[in-house]
Amino acid sequence: MRSIPLIRIALLLTLPLASARAQQPNPLGGAQGDTVRPQRQPSAVDDSTPGPGGAAAGHRAPAGFEGVDSVLYRLVPISRLEVKTGKSGLFGFAGHSHVIRARAFSGTVVYYPHVAARSHLQITVLTDSLEVLTPPDTAEIRKVTEAMRTEILHIDQYHEIRLVTKEVTPTAKGFHLIGALTLVGQTRDVPIDVGVEAGVDTLRANATFAIKQTDFGIKPFSGGPAGTVKVADRVTFTIEAVAVRTAAR
Repeated sequence: MRSIPLIRIALLLTLPLASARAQQPNPLGGAQGDTVRPQRQPSAVDDSTPGPGGAAAGHRAPAGFEGVDSVLYRLVPISRLEVKTGKSGLFGFAGHSHVIRARAFSGTVVYYPHVAARSHLQITVLTDSLEVLTPPDTAEIRKVTEAMRTEILHIDQYHEIRLVTKEVTPTAKGFHLIGALTLVGQTRDVPIDVGVEAGVDTLRANATFAIKQTDFGIKPFSGGPAGTVKVADRVTFTIEAVAVRTAAR
C-alpha cells in the first residue's frame, strides 16, 4: 500500500521508560545515587524550593514517602507504547492510518517525592520490536512493517529509539516534561504533559504527544496518481506506563 511511509514515522515514538543513566548530572537525565535512599536531612527539605529550570517544586509528597529521598521504579511489560499515523492531501481518505506498537522496551523513573522537579525518566524502545497493528490485513501489515523497519527506521543501523527527560515541572495532575527524543540518529526536544499516580510500590503514568516527521529528517510519504495520496507530517504517541519500585542498588 502507498501508506507504508506513514508507518515509518509512527515507529518513532513508541514512546512512552528505559535504563536511567545514573551518572548524568542533569536532573532529567539521571543522577548518581538514583536509588531508594533515606533522606539525610528531612528538616532541610522544603516542598516549595524551586526546582531545575526555575520551576517551583510546590508538590506535596504522597503519604508513605516520609524519610525517603528518592525512589527508583522500573517499567513492566504491561505498559503500552503506541504510535498513530495520519493522512493528508486532497485524496488522503484513499490511504490508511496505522497504529504501531512496541513489543520490546525498557525504562526507569527516578522519583523525588519531596522535590518533584528533580525527578527524571528514560525510555528505550528496540526498533526491531515495532509492529504494525492496523489495518487488519495480514499481507499489508507485513509489507508496511518491513518498509518501516528497513526504509524508515533503518534498524540495521539504528537499534534503539530513546526518550530522556531534560526538564521536569510539577503540575496539578503530574508533570510537564521537556524530553530529548532520539530517532534515526536525530535528537529533538519535545514537550510532553504526563499524568502521574505515584505510590510507594507502583507508579502509573499516561501521556499523549505529537511530533513532526520532518523534524527528524523524515520526508512524509506521498504517492498515488499525481501524488494525491499523502501521509500527514504529524504522528501521535500514546504511552500508558506502569512501573514498580526496585530494591536499592
